[in-house]
Amino acid sequence: MDKIAIETFAIWARRKIIADVMERASLLGITAAGILDPLPQSTSDLHLFDIGGTDYIVVEGEKIQQRQALVKAIKKGKDHETAFNTVVEEIAFTWFNRLIALRFMEVNDYLPGRVRVLSSIDPAKIEPDIVTDPFAADLPISQTEKKQIQNLKEQNELDKIFRLLLVKQCNVLHEAMPFLFEKTADYSELLLPFSYTDRDGVVQRLIRDIAEEDFDVTKGGQVEIIGWFYQFYNSEVKDQVFSDLKKNIKITKDKIPAATQLFTPAWIVRYMVENSLGRLWVEGHPESNLQTAWSYFVDIPNQTGDTADALNEILASHSCLQPEDIKVIDPSMGSGHILVYAFEIMMQIYLSCGYTKSHAAKSIIRHNLYGLDIDQRAAQLANFAVIMKARSYHRRILDAPLETNLFAITDSRSLTEDMINFIARGDVAVEASLRSIAKDLSEAQEFGSIIDVQPVDFCDLLIRLEEISAGPHHSYQQVIRNEILPLVRQAQIMAQTYDVVVTNPPYMGSRNMSPRLTSFVKENYPLTKSDLFSVFIEKGNKMTRLNGFNCMVTMQSWMFLKSFEGMRRDILVNYTITSLLHLDNMVLGIAFGTAVAVLRKSVLKGFKGLYHHVKWEDIVEGEPVAFPVVDNRQACISSERFTKIPGVPIAYWISARLFEVFDEGRSLGELLPVRTGLQTGDNNRFL
Repeated sequence: MDKIAIETFAIWARRKIIADVMERASLLGITAAGILDPLPQSTSDLHLFDIGGTDYIVVEGEKIQQRQALVKAIKKGKDHETAFNTVVEEIAFTWFNRLIALRFMEVNDYLPGRVRVLSSIDPAKIEPDIVTDPFAADLPISQTEKKQIQNLKEQNELDKIFRLLLVKQCNVLHEAMPFLFEKTADYSELLLPFSYTDRDGVVQRLIRDIAEEDFDVTKGGQVEIIGWFYQFYNSEVKDQVFSDLKKNIKITKDKIPAATQLFTPAWIVRYMVENSLGRLWVEGHPESNLQTAWSYFVDIPNQTGDTADALNEILASHSCLQPEDIKVIDPSMGSGHILVYAFEIMMQIYLSCGYTKSHAAKSIIRHNLYGLDIDQRAAQLANFAVIMKARSYHRRILDAPLETNLFAITDSRSLTEDMINFIARGDVAVEASLRSIAKDLSEAQEFGSIIDVQPVDFCDLLIRLEEISAGPHHSYQQVIRNEILPLVRQAQIMAQTYDVVVTNPPYMGSRNMSPRLTSFVKENYPLTKSDLFSVFIEKGNKMTRLNGFNCMVTMQSWMFLKSFEGMRRDILVNYTITSLLHLDNMVLGIAFGTAVAVLRKSVLKGFKGLYHHVKWEDIVEGEPVAFPVVDNRQACISSERFTKIPGVPIAYWISARLFEVFDEGRSLGELLPVRTGLQTGDNNRFL
């Protein structure tokens, strides 16, 4: 995969699409400077606008409603210019996501009609196959539209045909993937920026600049390419956020996704999932031998004595697990990279139990994988990536709508007083449940997964909402179906616990947090308030079921700094470190040391976990040349030893003799006064 090409294209494409969307909006009399009203001579079905050209701009038919919807969306903002730019960014990102998704699907022959939309199966041909043969894709085209297409062909208006059929294809995909392919009879269609005839346009550059093999799963391509596009598309926004930080401008809630996104290298994802989800299964089902195919699974040495007895009790409980029982969540899922590999491991688990691939694919989506993110566009891509993974095992999985457990976190503003009363209809328990959810999720879009959502009777509440949604038409029906039902399902996911919590959480020091976020973490996470990643570790531990695993890749600072000492003590007292991967600067792609810790939610006294170290020079072509790296620091020790060291640093590499010194010896401070170096030590005496 050529990541340089992907980065170059994504950054350029963002600028290009935004510029094209702005240009199309300006042709409708909508700019950052203001919004033109229709001219007086306009009629109800034909609006005229004077944008300064020789002729008036004509807007008619359904485009009138689309323009009105666009104007309404912009006017929701308090400041016109900011609101205009926000809506333009949203439309641009939406079409970029759809473009990349369509490209992935057409290359892998996943489109329902099996006709390419952006390109041709013939690499020498520029015209997309769907333009060449518009009726071969089995799209819902009316007789009127057929005549329109034929007329456009005669007039050589091929781009108009392309845009018409592109919208049709998106609407067909809406049935299976509404999260990404919303019905486009809205203002996003009105501002559709793509042309296939423009050699320097986004469509042609995508086809030309990004190798088809990078999308093709049969030739080494991976669905993870979606994540790289997402990260690089947002890179300029991220750069701006960090530039603002230097000016003491805090990170606001709308900038948190861009500021904290970090795509996890594939080999680290494999280590994380194999040593959490994978370990959960093979501990209870050793006969499966699945771990023999996992390159980054570490075999924990046999334990002894009481530790072995306690561990065997846990393994016995894991042996009762069935594939459908396992729940895995990524609470900051981004574009879904970790969940995609979790899908792969779950598929191996199902197949080892005799399930068919098609049955397993549906069951994994329905029962096993859960995800949350505050970024709606990231959540769209995560859903898409997981479903594409499922499609690789089940050819007909897109034939019916799919309901995943992956959500963009929203707040509870739609749960108004009137809405609560309408749904409850005097039922005190239902009303109490709704009020609890409304309170807990009131600031969910800023605080996201770290909110504690109180359990309520979600099953009863969801049944009530389904009945109302499917019942006689009423004014609240659409809001309940599209907003309240997903909100309650989101709350349920946030309230329940999981066998495995695995994520690359956001990294954000407390000094960069907004005042509201700072106040929230101080109040709710006093032990881990120094950074958002440490807050996520604590929250992950809460979300994990007894004897389950919490695995996160984070900054290494929690292992050593004094500000995290309370957190370390809590982990060492209440959890068990089963394995830890210590990574030097740049191994994760950032100029900081990082660590992958796999924590078991149980206390196993004397348990000896495995600790490994990977340096930057060990990485060749994106992954270690060997694993574990033989000559690097590694250890098999009990985490209880760290409690012998003042400050309890996770200093896994020190010798047994040095541990004995800390255990048996006396500190220097017990023997004589200790003073700070490079100072007089006693100003009153010497100054």
